[in-house]
Amino acid sequence: MVAKTIGILTLWVGLYFALLFAEVNLWYHMMIAIGLGLTMGLIGFNIGHDALHGAYSKSPQINKSLGILFNLIGANVYVWKMTHNKIHHTYTNIIGHDADLQVAPGMIRIHKDEPKKWIHKYQHIYAFFLYSFASISWFYRKDYMKFFDASLRIGDEKPPRIEYINLFAFKLIYYMFFLVIPLIVINLPWFQVLLLLLVMHLAEGTLIGNVFQLAHLVKETHMPKPENETEIHDSWAVHQMRTTANFARESWLTGFLFGGLNFQIEHHLFPNICHVHYPAISSIVKETAEEFKIPYIENKTFISALKSHAGFLKKMGN
Repeated sequence: MVAKTIGILTLWVGLYFALLFAEVNLWYHMMIAIGLGLTMGLIGFNIGHDALHGAYSKSPQINKSLGILFNLIGANVYVWKMTHNKIHHTYTNIIGHDADLQVAPGMIRIHKDEPKKWIHKYQHIYAFFLYSFASISWFYRKDYMKFFDASLRIGDEKPPRIEYINLFAFKLIYYMFFLVIPLIVINLPWFQVLLLLLVMHLAEGTLIGNVFQLAHLVKETHMPKPENETEIHDSWAVHQMRTTANFARESWLTGFLFGGLNFQIEHHLFPNICHVHYPAISSIVKETAEEFKIPYIENKTFISALKSHAGFLKKMGN
């Protein structure tokens, strides 16, 4: 895991300086921008995600230090811990409660109780285009909205004062390194530099936008509606099994690149365990699920998972 971390971070820094200083034409610059965007997605998948779950290391200080990378690649640690660690992992796939289900509201319909528009009939086609804007929406809009959204807080909990400072300070640092400095340093016209940064975001957004949907929004997963707005009859563990799906479980490369996010069942059951252990754990979880006749939902490949997600969107759009 340490070697993997060093490799990804070295690639990230190298690509960033190549984007700034490489004396190449626009097309080569675009390839560098794509690589940089994908690498930042890998940092989130492989390092930030584990660190913010306290799963990267036994040392809380190491987890906290590596978690800062989440801020440096554009996201906000406090918002992620609040909406993902606390809310999503507690109320998985429960409409109106799971904050991670806010996928382009109004543009993408994911539940039968949501209003249906004529455009939703085609959402299984255009959704994948919208996903490419995931990082732009996340880093420039969603973090602010969720940070100040009182409905996403547990009880009367309010962000500590230091988190207000962290939000704006780290956002400013990100905008400096991934907007201002490129505009000043890259030896290209300003509009071409903006095009490069857009390409970087489209690559990153396509990666994270698609991978995140394959864990919960596929044809086989359950989206329970609470009785009396508050009651779910399944136990927490069974609820996680019914609402979560794996994909490409037997692909070493998929697990390596996506930081174990293809083992979402194991991650939801054991969020404090580093993703490198999920392949070994998954066989035990699957055998236990079969023994007790509990669903173990998985798509055999990444492509079949994408098809299942498209099928889910088509069903919801019709």
